[in-house]
Amino acid sequence: MRETAAVATPPRSSLLNRWWRVVATGFSFAAFGLGGLLLGLVVFPLLLVVVRHRQRRSALARRVIHHLFRVFVAMMCGLGVCSLEVRQRDRLKRRGLLILASHPSLIDVVFLMALVRDADCIVKAALLRNPFTRGPVRAAGFVCNDSGPALIDDCVASVRAGNNLIVFPEGTRTPAGSALGRLQRGAAHLAVRGGLAITPVRISCSQQLLGKNDKWWRVPRHAGHFVIDVGEDIAIATHLAEDGAQALAARRLNDELARHLGAERPHAAA
Repeated sequence: MRETAAVATPPRSSLLNRWWRVVATGFSFAAFGLGGLLLGLVVFPLLLVVVRHRQRRSALARRVIHHLFRVFVAMMCGLGVCSLEVRQRDRLKRRGLLILASHPSLIDVVFLMALVRDADCIVKAALLRNPFTRGPVRAAGFVCNDSGPALIDDCVASVRAGNNLIVFPEGTRTPAGSALGRLQRGAAHLAVRGGLAITPVRISCSQQLLGKNDKWWRVPRHAGHFVIDVGEDIAIATHLAEDGAQALAARRLNDELARHLGAERPHAAA
C-alpha cells in the first residue's frame, strides 16, 4: 500500500492569532480612515475659524496629528498587529532636521510622525483629492510634490523654519526581498542645495508586512516587529568641499546615504 506524507497543520492557537491580526489590521485601517475624515470635517475646519494665523494654525494641526498618530501606533501594538522598537530616539528630539528614511512598509510615515514633533513631509497630490486625507494634509500645510521646480525650495524653507522634514528617498516602498530600493537623488540634491545635514533612519521589520504590492489582509504568520534605527547625522560639508559641482556632490552623498540605510543589522528580539 502506498504511503502518503502527512501534512502538518499549524496549532489552533497560531491560526486564531493570525485571524485575530487580520481583524485587528482591518479595524486599524477603518479607524485611520474614519479619524482622517472626522479631522477633515470637524477638527481642522474649527481650527480654521479659531486660529487665523496660517503658520500657527499649521503648527497646531501638526501637533494634533502627532499626538493622534502616537495613539494610533499604541493601538496597533496593543491589538497585536505589530510591535515597535526605537533605537537612539533622542536624536529625533531636535528641530530643523532633514530625516531621510528607508521605506519597507505602508505605515512607516505613521511611525515617524508619531515619534517626531513638528513633522513635515512631502505628500502626493492625490492625497489632496482623497476625502480621508485632504483635511489633515491641507491643515498641516505639508509640502505637495506637484509644486514642480519650487519643490526643493519649499522643502529647504520648511527645515529652516524649524520643522522636521521626513523624506523617503526611495520614492516608493522597498521591493520585497530587498534591504533597500534604489535611491532617487532628489533628497540628496535637497540636502546639497540647502546645506542641510541628513539624519538617516533605517526602518526594518522582522516580517513582510504592508510592503509593496501587499494586501492588508494577507498578514504574516507572526506579528511583525519594527525596528527604527536613528543614525548619526551625515554632514555634507566634506562633499561640498571636495567639488563645487552640486550634481557630483549629490551623487556622493547619495552613495553614503545608501550605506547608512542599507547596511545589514540584526533584528532585536521582539
